[in-house]
Amino acid sequence: MGTTIRVAAAQTPEFREEIAAATGYMLHLVDRAQRERVSLLCLPECFLQGYLTDGQAARRQAIDLGSPSFAALLRMFPPDAPMTVFGLVEIEGDRLFNTAVVVHRQTLIGRYRKTHMLSRERCFHPGDGADVFAVDGLRFGINICFDTNFPAASKSLADSGASLIVCPANNMLPRHTAEKYRHAHNAVRAERCRETGMWLVSADVTGERDGQIGWGPTAVLSPSGDVAVQLPLDGPGLLVFDLPVGSASI
Repeated sequence: MGTTIRVAAAQTPEFREEIAAATGYMLHLVDRAQRERVSLLCLPECFLQGYLTDGQAARRQAIDLGSPSFAALLRMFPPDAPMTVFGLVEIEGDRLFNTAVVVHRQTLIGRYRKTHMLSRERCFHPGDGADVFAVDGLRFGINICFDTNFPAASKSLADSGASLIVCPANNMLPRHTAEKYRHAHNAVRAERCRETGMWLVSADVTGERDGQIGWGPTAVLSPSGDVAVQLPLDGPGLLVFDLPVGSASI
């Protein structure tokens, strides 16, 4: 029997400008993942403050990763917490970023700033690089939501030795748009898997807000682009999956 690593992805409600509530929800998930012996946990895009594309709201809620408030958040993680990837609105100087941070136990390991922006994301500056991270023999990189529409974004991770794409996403959309793209997200991501030979795990939001609905998907896709496992689209949950380590890339 081959070696596996246990990964998890959370399908969550969308918290908007409720950092304390989002933090509490995340720590509950971290505790649950810890009890499930998970090595790597992924949460949605902009999870901490919500997917805020209004510049004023985003700036009001943005967090500096070097700030005392972020240091205090890190100290809330259990000392033996799994490696956790979660989205937030980051500020550095006067620039805003749509960022995913990588936290291991109580330490910030690194970050990835979303590179490819939708037209509604004009308040964010694009990132300019993508690191590869390692946990328990697994090497992974991050693409945030719309990044997965661009083959070069995943290819750069594969070229750096990653075998897994971690994809925090937020597809809270008008109902007619959500219906149109209900099955398209996995189809696009499957292309990236087939092109690179990598696995992919996505975490998304669920629920309804102001005429919009979140249908995920939160799923694990195989290197052949097949859906290995997926949560139901209409409610929160924690997907747990034993991912083969050392899967060959093409």
